[in-house]
Amino acid sequence: MSTASGRAADGRDPAAPAALRAAIVVTGSELVRGDRTDLNGPFLARSLLSLGIEPVQVRIVGDSPAELETALRDGLGHDMLVCSGGLGPTHDDRTVELLARAAGAELHVDEDLAAEIAGRSRIQYLPGIRKQATLPEGALVVGIAGTAPALVFEADGCVAVVLPGPPRELQELWPRALATEPVQRLLARATAPTRRVLRFYGVGESAVAEAFAAAGGDGDGIEVTICAREFETHLDLFVTVGAEPRGEELERQLVASLDEYLFSRTDTRIEELVLADCRAKGLTLATAESCTGGMVAARLTSVAGSSDVFTGAVVSYADDVKVSELGVPEELIRAHGAVSPEVARAMAHGARERLGVDVAVSVTGIAGPGGATPEKPVGLVYTYAVGPGGAERAGELNFPGDRATIRTRATVAALHLVRKLVANL
Repeated sequence: MSTASGRAADGRDPAAPAALRAAIVVTGSELVRGDRTDLNGPFLARSLLSLGIEPVQVRIVGDSPAELETALRDGLGHDMLVCSGGLGPTHDDRTVELLARAAGAELHVDEDLAAEIAGRSRIQYLPGIRKQATLPEGALVVGIAGTAPALVFEADGCVAVVLPGPPRELQELWPRALATEPVQRLLARATAPTRRVLRFYGVGESAVAEAFAAAGGDGDGIEVTICAREFETHLDLFVTVGAEPRGEELERQLVASLDEYLFSRTDTRIEELVLADCRAKGLTLATAESCTGGMVAARLTSVAGSSDVFTGAVVSYADDVKVSELGVPEELIRAHGAVSPEVARAMAHGARERLGVDVAVSVTGIAGPGGATPEKPVGLVYTYAVGPGGAERAGELNFPGDRATIRTRATVAALHLVRKLVANL
């Protein structure tokens, strides 16, 4: 059905060439039960989209043979099917067997592959080794990470890529799968859109969506995703060939209306931006943390090479540690309480002086579920950043939530406070 504007009901341009479509099937009962979080589906979807192939579904399926076979059979109805998991040596690893059944392909044991897997395996369980070396007729072996081989297999016009479940192994083998002839042939038919990235902090999804609609919205070669991620709002514009002028105009209008909240036009995470900004100005950095318990420091030190900027942290969870390690006056805590702008300021100054850095940021708050008062509810957090030349910035959060949410929000707020302080130095 088409709309009055001549566009399809789903917003697509009927005159545009049909996009290549992919299904992603992730298998593992531990994912369905919630024991583990799926990392492979989002990784594969982002990669496919950047290559010009539209991921139309990410399907997480347990180890039930009937459920998995149905998902694989449905996936083979697309231009591309990417599967992860179910390639191990045990009885519940059934991906290859069920994919072959769904495609109507015979199975055979690749003896060379069996020998390679045996050479990698710590446990010489012959039935399991031969199981992992069993392939559909015509399948290409892309490579092995661990003991599970990755495969590329063509069936009824679909290119199927089969990858191991552990994210590290999958990400190692995925580029090799993309380089195979069947996948390259498919990618030659794809048109990758241009992706424009806008990252905002301090404004919600609805306000960004409203600004985007006011700028003209999607359609006519433009697709957009707007999502809240780690208390930031991320907007991605996907611009098809020929729609670049409209993409540029949309971006210009969005930046004009939301400029005070825009902090990046890249995928670079906030901790990387903070470190890069400090590095560019020759600044060292430290943290003083109470309710976050070192989470700000953990985010900073998760970045390789952070040691040339970040020197250390004081986790002053108890009041006497604030006094002894950061030099916060006891009378200040008695007068205002540990959760107060005054104590946050003293913590930041204390960290800067005691750790001998240029910039320091502090966090103190009530993460809950206990410890609140009518005047200071759960979710009240104060942040403070200090720098050279008397530069100071204060922040306050007061949002209800569970303990994990409040701590994460406070961590992100502290990093953005440093970003703003350093930007003006």
